[in-house]
Amino acid sequence: MEQVKYLVLGAGPAGLCFAKKLQELGEESFLILEKEEEAGGLCRSCMVDGSPFDIGGGHFLDVTRPEVNAFLFQFLPEEEWNLFHRDSRIRVKNHEINHPFEAHIWQLPLEEQVEYLESIAKAGCNLGEEMPKQFVDWIHWKLGDRIAKDYMIPYNQKMFADQLDSLGTYWLEKLPNVSFRETLLSCLEKKMYGKQPGHASFYYPKAYGYGEVWLRIGASMKAHIQYGQAVKSLDLDNKQVVTVNGKVYCGEKIITTIPWNSIENLTGLDTELLQQVRTLKSSAIETRYVAEDLDTKAHWIYMPDENLPYHRILVRHNFCTDSKGYWLETRTERIGAYDSMENIFSYINEYAYPLNTCDKPEIMDCLLKVSREKQVYGLGRWGEHSHYNSDVTVEKALHLAQEMYTC
Repeated sequence: MEQVKYLVLGAGPAGLCFAKKLQELGEESFLILEKEEEAGGLCRSCMVDGSPFDIGGGHFLDVTRPEVNAFLFQFLPEEEWNLFHRDSRIRVKNHEINHPFEAHIWQLPLEEQVEYLESIAKAGCNLGEEMPKQFVDWIHWKLGDRIAKDYMIPYNQKMFADQLDSLGTYWLEKLPNVSFRETLLSCLEKKMYGKQPGHASFYYPKAYGYGEVWLRIGASMKAHIQYGQAVKSLDLDNKQVVTVNGKVYCGEKIITTIPWNSIENLTGLDTELLQQVRTLKSSAIETRYVAEDLDTKAHWIYMPDENLPYHRILVRHNFCTDSKGYWLETRTERIGAYDSMENIFSYINEYAYPLNTCDKPEIMDCLLKVSREKQVYGLGRWGEHSHYNSDVTVEKALHLAQEMYTC
C-alpha cells in the first residue's frame, strides 16, 4: 500500500494544477493516479495529418483570469501562444451568422429579421412572465418560438437527445445574455450588443495542440504521477483507493477529479445518496478529423441542422498555425450516420459533458458536503459534475490547494 498526504485522482487540468500548486507551496507528499498513459484529460492532443488534434474537442485558454494565465505561462510561456478574438458562427438553414444568434439577427435578410424580432417580442421574458425552471421552457421564454425552433431546440437535442427535457436553468450564466432592447439596437446599428459569450478572446498554442501545456505540467512532477492506474474502488471512510490493477493507495486527503460514476465501487455513502449519485448524467462525444479546408474565417461553427450528425465544427486551420482541415464534434449516439464517410481519425470521449439536470445541484451539494467531511474533495468538471471550462477548473484547483495547504 502506498500512502501519501494528498492523493489526487486524475491528471487532467484540475488534478495537475492542484498538485503543482501544492508543490510550489512546498508540499512533496502527494501522488496523482491517472488511467491514461499521459497527462491532460479531456484537454489532451495528438498529431493527425501533420498537425495537432485536440481529442476532447474545442479547448481554448480564456484571457479573463490573469492568475490562471500567469500560472500556465510558467510552463508554456505567453510568447508560445497566439491571441485570438472569437469568431464563432451558427449555420441555420442557408445562412451563416455570428454567435450569439439574438445579437446578430441583422445579418439575415430583412424579412427574416422581422419574423425573428416579432417572435422575441412575444417571448415570456418580455411579457413579464415568470422564468421557468426547465431548460426547454426557458428557451421559448427567453428567445421566442422562432429561435427555439430554428436553432436552440435542434442544436441542444443533437447534444443531449432525450436528456433535454430533464435539464434545469441554474447553469445559464454560461450562455450569452442579450436583452430584447439590445437585440433591437444590434439590428438598427448592425453590430453586437449584450454580454459576450465565454472565450470572447482566447489563447491557443502556436506550435502545439492545447494538450501541450498539460504535458509540460505533468513532466515537471513526473515522480509524483503514476499512469495506467484506473480507479476501481474509493472508500471514503478509510480514504483508500484500489485501481483496476489491484494496487492500493491511501491518502490523508483525497482529491477526486474523475467522474463519480466511473468508480465501480464507491463506499462510505449512505444507500440513498449512492443511488442518487448513480443517476448523474453525462454525454459521450466523438471528435473526428476531416482533411479538407473550409472557406470561412470562423474558429468554430454551431450546426443545428438535424440532418447532419455533428453539432459543431472546429475549424482547425483558423486557430492552429500551419494546419489544415477541421474537426467534427458528435454525440456518440449519432455517429452511425457517418457510415459512408471516410474516417481518417476519430476519438470517443466517454465522459465529455456533465449534464445539468434539474436534480443535479441537490445531489452534488449533498455529495460534496458528505465527502468533504470525510476529507475527500470533489474538484473540477467531473469532481463537481459541472461544465467548467479549463480556465475555471484551474482557478478552482489553485484556490483549493492554497486553502488545504494553509489549513
